[in-house]
Amino acid sequence: MEEIKVLIVEDEKKIADSIAKGLRELDYHVETAYDGKIGLRVYENGDFNLVITDINLPGINGYELCRIIRSRNQQIPIIMLTALSTTDDKIEGFDAGADDYMVKPFEFKELIVRIRALLKRTLNQQLPTGNILKVADLELNVDSKEVTRSGKPISLTAKEFQLLEYFMRNRNRVLSRGDIAEKVWDLDFDTKTNVIDVYVNFLRKKLDKDFNEKLIHTQVGMGYIMKDH
Repeated sequence: MEEIKVLIVEDEKKIADSIAKGLRELDYHVETAYDGKIGLRVYENGDFNLVITDINLPGINGYELCRIIRSRNQQIPIIMLTALSTTDDKIEGFDAGADDYMVKPFEFKELIVRIRALLKRTLNQQLPTGNILKVADLELNVDSKEVTRSGKPISLTAKEFQLLEYFMRNRNRVLSRGDIAEKVWDLDFDTKTNVIDVYVNFLRKKLDKDFNEKLIHTQVGMGYIMKDH
């Protein structure tokens, strides 16, 4: 099996070293950095499969580190660790390009579940070139990450793009919040969070606001559906 390389950027040395020790025992190759700028330098000099980063870092913070890494690599999974647990904090993390978000303190076993789910998704992701999805007058290019509606470009964050791709691949099918949480965020659905509803509203504003024909519809008590009229 090919060696999996993980970068941990965490200024709390005890936490970073504990995660690194646990991952090495599971045969992951791990490198650690205790500062955002150093973390970026280590990332640039290594071919990593996954990044775990804290948010409150010296040098550059985790949000900025995440944005820089994501601008250079659309596919690499990024997990954010933080003591901040509000919906706004999670949205900022996802908007920066994070794939997952774990609130401290957490169980190491839970981190491993998240890591395996993200690696499974990315390592198995062999997308054909020229892969274009269409629903009505909406087009999404999986390779170039471009989205247009009636030829008009639509700018999306990384997480909005993933959510839209999931809707388009499952058009005309009702998707529950649990389905979306599992497939787009690799999370068990937390009934206390409204992150999914917030992101669906973000998408609606960008996709439907300037058009008479609405594509994303709410099925009360069931979830959401993208209709190909």
